[in-house]
Amino acid sequence: MTLLVSLFLAFLTIGMMSFGGGYAMLPLFERIVVIDNAWLTMERFVDMIAISQVTPGPIAINSATFIGFQTADVLGAAVATLGVVLVPVMLVLSVVHFDKAFQRSRAVRRVLSGLKPALVGLILASVFSVATNALIDWKAFAILGVLLVLLVKVKAHPMVVILLSGILGMLIYG
Repeated sequence: MTLLVSLFLAFLTIGMMSFGGGYAMLPLFERIVVIDNAWLTMERFVDMIAISQVTPGPIAINSATFIGFQTADVLGAAVATLGVVLVPVMLVLSVVHFDKAFQRSRAVRRVLSGLKPALVGLILASVFSVATNALIDWKAFAILGVLLVLLVKVKAHPMVVILLSGILGMLIYG
C-alpha cells in the first residue's frame, strides 16, 4: 500500500471517530501517527499540537495537514486533510438534512449521553499524554503554573496566555 493511501485511510479512520472534536481525537492521532505508523516521534507530535493551536482552524484539520505534509509533502497534506474531514462533513450534512428527526429521537439523545463521559476520558488521556512529553523540567512546570493562575484565577484572555507562553518559552529556554 502506498504512503498516500495509508495516509488517507489512517485519517479517514480518525475522521470517523471524531466525536468530541480535536482534543478527544488526540489519543487516536497519537496511536495511529506515532505508535502504529511512526510518521512522527512523540516529541514531534507534541510540537504538532502546539503548531496546530497557534494556527487558525480546527486542530484535527491542522494536525492532519501538518502530518500529511511531514510525511508526503503537499499531496500528503491534501490527502490526509481530505481523509480527516470526509466522514464528519457527510455526518453534518446528514444531521442538517434530518435535523427535526434527530432532535426528537430518544435514541440519538441516549447515544450522545453515553458519548459525553467517553469524550471527557479521551480529552484527559490526551492531557496526560501531552503533559508527560511536554513537561520536561521544573521550568515547564513553572510556566504551566503561571499560565494556569492567569487562566483560572485572573481569567486572562486565552490569546494573552498563548502569547505570554511563547514569550516565556523564548526567555527561559533561549
